Amino acid sequence: MGAQQQESDALEARLARCREDLAQYKAGAWIRKAREEAEARLRAMGLPGRRDEYWRFTRPDLLAAPEPAAAEPFETDEALVFDEIDRLKIVFTDGRFDPRASDDLTKAGVGIEIITLLEAAEADLHWAQDIFGRLEAAGQSPVPRPLAALNTACARNGVLIRVTGKVARPVSLIYRHYHTHSDAMLHHVVRLEEGASLTLLENGPGGARFNSVLEVDVADGAAFDHVRAQGRDHDRVAATHLFARLGAKSALRSFTLTANGRLTRNEAVVTFTGDDALAHLAGAAVGDGNSGDFHHDDTIFITHGAERCESRQVFKKVLMNGAVGVFQGKILVRQGAQKTDGYQMSQALMLDGDSQFLAKPELEIYADDVACSHGSTTGAIDEEALFYLRSRGVPRKDAENLLVLAFLEGAVEEIADEVIADDIRLRLQGWVERRG
Repeated sequence: MGAQQQESDALEARLARCREDLAQYKAGAWIRKAREEAEARLRAMGLPGRRDEYWRFTRPDLLAAPEPAAAEPFETDEALVFDEIDRLKIVFTDGRFDPRASDDLTKAGVGIEIITLLEAAEADLHWAQDIFGRLEAAGQSPVPRPLAALNTACARNGVLIRVTGKVARPVSLIYRHYHTHSDAMLHHVVRLEEGASLTLLENGPGGARFNSVLEVDVADGAAFDHVRAQGRDHDRVAATHLFARLGAKSALRSFTLTANGRLTRNEAVVTFTGDDALAHLAGAAVGDGNSGDFHHDDTIFITHGAERCESRQVFKKVLMNGAVGVFQGKILVRQGAQKTDGYQMSQALMLDGDSQFLAKPELEIYADDVACSHGSTTGAIDEEALFYLRSRGVPRKDAENLLVLAFLEGAVEEIADEVIADDIRLRLQGWVERRG
């Protein structure tokens, strides 16, 4: 059987199971339409394959297969990330909303309303119909993102969050993994009205295989902060997607910490539609092949379609024992998007000679008054800096750890909230100290 036929069969198997699952639930007109359109998009492009340009560094087989590979849940006595932060907790267990473990969503506070996707889907009309699947659909060009279309077509769980004021207390999405073959799919929508602000936290593995979509509409003058810590399950497979649309003078800041995981693909598609907006995307990934396969892929696409907007991409990876890191980042500056300030940097620190970093930075510019730059570096620990620390009495292992943490700090400092940033630093320090 040829590869093309295998991909076609896998797609039909995924959609058949999708229809079977959704048949158990009531669906209003707005979400039926969005799901039908997403399925049509998916059929037109097919599931991802190694022949696709943006998948040539990352094999999509495990993400596209009809059934997930087995993944044992990771057990630890350590306190979970963000546990010391006052937050509204929304828990999903293997992709299903867990009301008993979650806080009361009706008491989210002033200036914010939250409803589960399962509940909202029963209505014939909902405010989310202007966003759900719309931002994902817009993000399919010029690069197809079939796993995101699959999510829109099939996901029945998630939350819809509408923010009308400045919300001080973060909303925390917690993903738990219990079943060895769980295939979790979540779709979230966040709408920030003019002048509103929200911090969204995400943490946990989600499932044996995890496919998530987060669509964020940031209106004029609004601010959205997003910090994500992906679960430490060694066998976890995940594909995440962030689609964001930014209005005038709005701000988006997103940071992701990844430790462990057999295969992780994080995609972000950000579009500036209003002038004087800002988008900072950053990530820190740490991978040790001795704990199992580690393949981590950040794929970013930022479109500047307005004037005087600033984008920043800072992605750092620490790799050892055969771990693989991938970065694919593109800045597209459309005609008329003058005074654009676009910056992109991807760096890998190799702790041995067995690991691999694959980078594809891109700039595509159609305006003549811009300041755009990109760079990518790969290297080992600086021997001169290591010698300096050791000459002052710092043991070699401790000196190496300090240099690794200093390398990652360039990404962590993109987190605006210092309390949250310190929690992330603590997790990175733990990984560094545990490494062989």
